[in-house]
This record gives sequence, structure tokens and C-alpha cells, in this order.
Amino acid sequence: MIPIAKPNIGKEEEEAVLEVLRSGMLARGPKTKEFEASFGRYIGTEHAISTSSGTTALHIALLANGIGKDDEVLIPPVTFFATASTVLFCGAKPVFVDIDPDTFNMDVAKVEEAITPNTKAIVPVHMFGQPVDMKPLMEIAEKHDLKIIEDACQSHGAEYDGRKVGTFGGASCFSFYPTKNMVAGEGGMITTDDADLKTECMLLREHGEITHYEHIVLGYNFRMTEIGAAIGGEQLKKLPGFIEKRQANAKRLNEGLGDLKGIQTPKVIDNASHVYYQYIIKVDDFPLNRDELVEFLKSKDIGARPSYPKPLSEQAILRTLGASADCPVARGMLPKMMELPVHPLVSDEDITYIIDTVKVMGGTW
Repeated sequence: MIPIAKPNIGKEEEEAVLEVLRSGMLARGPKTKEFEASFGRYIGTEHAISTSSGTTALHIALLANGIGKDDEVLIPPVTFFATASTVLFCGAKPVFVDIDPDTFNMDVAKVEEAITPNTKAIVPVHMFGQPVDMKPLMEIAEKHDLKIIEDACQSHGAEYDGRKVGTFGGASCFSFYPTKNMVAGEGGMITTDDADLKTECMLLREHGEITHYEHIVLGYNFRMTEIGAAIGGEQLKKLPGFIEKRQANAKRLNEGLGDLKGIQTPKVIDNASHVYYQYIIKVDDFPLNRDELVEFLKSKDIGARPSYPKPLSEQAILRTLGASADCPVARGMLPKMMELPVHPLVSDEDITYIIDTVKVMGGTW
């Protein structure tokens, strides 16, 4: 089976973990500080604050930006659950802005109509490794005095207008979950240029502790482990190579499937670099529907799978909590969207096999 995702772990990560274990310093040690510094340099921000997950990074970033009870935060309906749940954790309300049918990201043209007097922030999610069109979004945020908190959990290394995502918002959040473009077992990171925001994030991450056993705010235990930081530090060194391979695999898939009737390959916005956390195709008017194609590919040992089953705006728990909205584009698109393997461990031979297998069902082979 060609897996849909697989962590690319080598001897360097193994040795870094052993170094931590031998040191006896499993938390709050030098590996975490080194990883934060190197990740901030890579993204291009003054500060980087490690956390226990992408979810806790989002939670802390929202709180540090003052998001609280009865505030509204604009998010897309096609994203992981944590984009919405962390808004609710703060006592605020997620308000959904429908997606662009070509990029699957928040449709910036629909943002202003969702703004109300209670809107306090926008969380653009760079879905599947594709940057959101940030220039017009930032203009809208400035016009309405709204904060931008980037959800970059799927887009490490992606670029927009010559800058890496994670440098546009007042705060930005990353995840190092095992399926991501770089991993740390678990873990997350907040990036920012705001020194005061950094201080607030660090307080919230560590029980509100200003000095040992002196607590000045009600915080959490959202720290990254030294083992996670050790893995993350080594993965960061390899990230440019990982991205290059993902983009090469995606280019070949685009070339092989792009002219196939009934298959829409990923479209990349102008002035952007897509890092293909996931390679998403839309299946429409193909000899097989999306689910039939997924099952056929799986029967041929290709780890294809459907994308999200429904928009977040239609998740029962979120509707119960008042976070519902009508997002007809997302509702119409998701039943047609599916993933193909694109990660760095997918070989050139694997890519050829994937293309040929899809073409068999497209009647062009």
C-alpha cells in the first residue's frame, strides 16, 4: 500500500531523542529553546513559542489576542475541528465564511458580509498547504480593526508574495502532528513579532507563572516536551527538502491528471507557493464518483481517501453550540474532494503507478 501519509524519520531524529533521554532533561530544556529560535528564523518572525499541539497553539493565540465571551471570529467551514473548537474554548462564537471553489480556502470576497459589531478576529486557514490570498484579507482586517490569527497548521514553508505564511497575522499557529509536512510526534508553535504577545502566550502556556511558583494569570500546561523539540529541530533542517519532493510529486500528478476529464487538480493562486500537505483533487463527471474512485484506488494499494466528510458549519456539536451557518459552496464541494499520496516517501515509480491507475478508470489508458 502506498500510504496517504507517513512520517519521514531518520537516524538524526533518533539520535536527537537519545541525547535528550540520556540528559535526563525531558522538559523545559535546551532543545525546546533551540527549536523555537530556529523555527522563528525559518518562518521570519522575531518570536516563536512552542506548545503541546497545534490546537493549544490556536487556543493560546486567541486568548492572548483578547478573544473572549460573545466575540465573533471568522473562520472557514473546510478545516480541522480545532479551528472552531478553540474559538469556543475562549467563550467566543465561530462565524463561517464559505470557501473559494478553486482553492478550497476562505473566500476573501465573502468576508466583509460576515462582519458584525461583535467580530473581533479573522482566522484564515492555509488549507492543504495552499496560502490564503492575504493581501486583500489584511486590507479588510485593517479597515475594520480586526485581528488576524493565521492557522498555518497545514502549511509549513508555504509562501505568499515572497513571504512565508506565519508572518502575516499578529500571531500564527503551526502543528507538528505526525501527518504534517514536518513532525514532532505532537506539538505546535506560535509565531509573532509582538514581544508583549509573546510574553502573554508564554504565561498562558505555563500556568500563568511569572517566576517559580508565582502565578499572575490563570494559565494552562501546554508545553512541548524536550523529546518533541528534539525531533522537530531535526525535521526543520529537512523541511526544505521535504517541500521540494512534495512539490515535485504534485507537479507530476498535475501533469499526469490535469487533462483527464472529470478530474480537477489543485489550482495555486498567484504569487503563492503551495507545499501540498495534502494533494486534493475534485472528482466531478468522472466515470466513477469520488467514493467509488477512492475504493478502486485502495483496491490497487493506493492509499486514497475522501477529504472532510462535511463542512464544520454542519457538525452537530458546533450547531448545538450556536456555530452554524449556510456554506453552500463547501457543502457542494466536499462530496467531490479526495486525497492522493504526495508526501516525500512517495517514489517516482509510485507517482507513475497512481497516474496510470487513475487513467485506467478515466478511459484514457
